[in-house]
Amino acid sequence: MKITIEEVEHVARLARLEVSPEEKENLTEQMNRILDYMEKLNELDTTGVDPTSHVVDLHNAFRVDAVKKSLPRDQTLENAPEANEGEFVVPRVI
Repeated sequence: MKITIEEVEHVARLARLEVSPEEKENLTEQMNRILDYMEKLNELDTTGVDPTSHVVDLHNAFRVDAVKKSLPRDQTLENAPEANEGEFVVPRVI
């Protein structure tokens, strides 16, 4: 399956991109090289090969979610730039 210049123009129109004639030819050639490489990859026998999402086996790095005692409110508010009735005062964001 080969990409044509008309298809590149169509995609560029959909993406609202202005593409020069030289860029259209360049993109067409690059996309066709990508498709040729994909066809070459499809020739490989991958029977019995497990799909991978990462080359390195990754494990979740999150800590265990455990209930712990929190700081007392007064101690926490000591570092606040401004506090009012036991709460942080922050600028209004709308």
